[in-house]
Amino acid sequence: MRLTRSPPYNAAPDPHHFTHVTDSAAARPHFAIVRFSALGDVAMVMAAVQALHRAWPTATLTWITSPLGYALLNGMPGVNFVVLDKPRNWADYLAFYRMFRQRRFDAVLAMQASLRINLLYPALRAPIKIGFDRARARDGQWLFCNRRIPFRDEHLLDSFLAFVTALTGAPAVAAWNLPLTASEHAWAGQRLAALPRPLVALHPFSSKAERNWPAPRYAKLIELTVKFFDCGIVITGGAAPDETALCTRLAQIAPGHTLNLCGQTSPKQLVAVLAQAAVLVAPDTAAVHLARAVETPVVGLYAVASARLTGPYQRTEYCVDHHADAVRELLGKDAGALPWNTRAHHPDAMALIEVEEVMEQLGRVLAARAGAIRGEETA
Repeated sequence: MRLTRSPPYNAAPDPHHFTHVTDSAAARPHFAIVRFSALGDVAMVMAAVQALHRAWPTATLTWITSPLGYALLNGMPGVNFVVLDKPRNWADYLAFYRMFRQRRFDAVLAMQASLRINLLYPALRAPIKIGFDRARARDGQWLFCNRRIPFRDEHLLDSFLAFVTALTGAPAVAAWNLPLTASEHAWAGQRLAALPRPLVALHPFSSKAERNWPAPRYAKLIELTVKFFDCGIVITGGAAPDETALCTRLAQIAPGHTLNLCGQTSPKQLVAVLAQAAVLVAPDTAAVHLARAVETPVVGLYAVASARLTGPYQRTEYCVDHHADAVRELLGKDAGALPWNTRAHHPDAMALIEVEEVMEQLGRVLAARAGAIRGEETA
């Protein structure tokens, strides 16, 4: 096998120079992928890893991830998994270094940049370690990698696809094949059977409070959605006390039209629920990317970050995006003159999104769905 020569770790490679692994079609290189969390990022990295598998089906792929990530990824074809919690102390790092002491890889895709994860990269022995560009290589990740993807103002998923292009030299395209089983689809079907159709999924909580839409507006949205569309609403979310309390309150607004599954789904069961929904309404959270993976339209609620950065990949047409307004009105700055990944960290950012705007987008989605069904029935 032949690899292009790697410079020392302290070298400054050309940020536009991709290092490609070159080999015959019969070779079986071994590549390591590192991405522990969060679940939405894992869903996006999955699309990139599947693109790598399609581009190089003879390669051995080892993905180092967390138990939560593995709960979504388990059964993914063409990939071996090493499942670990993030290191919490020096004993955890020592155990990791011992685990990989005898292993060798042909390349490492360092798809996570944080101090806790960056300290793991020296344990993964490989002549090529590809990390983020200097603008996105947080906490000094560039110190532990000898190649980097080029900087672009792009969606997060495009940045993950850039790792695949850096390795193979060919453009990478996102396409998902989530490893769901018949039992997960059956579970979702049974839980959702009693709800009216069409089915709207509502995932009201994000991992960061600043991304949450005001609770009274969710309540008003449910009232109007049931009134005008006579649809069923399934409420999903995690098991955190604040999250379950909100979902419980929202589920009481329209009895007979709502089902509260907050804290009651595994990652795969959540995907199965989203696959049966006509649309998802959610702020910037993992459910957006899971819905995108199963082609469920998303009415995304964005103000802290732009939908073009973290929204449903290449499907932002139904998103309500007030990021530029938040930057201008709350931060007093011009969004067009700021770095690509600027967040509008302000407690009032999400309040810029009005219920009427969300209802308009929801109506567009449901009208398009109804039109598609009528077209199928007359075909």
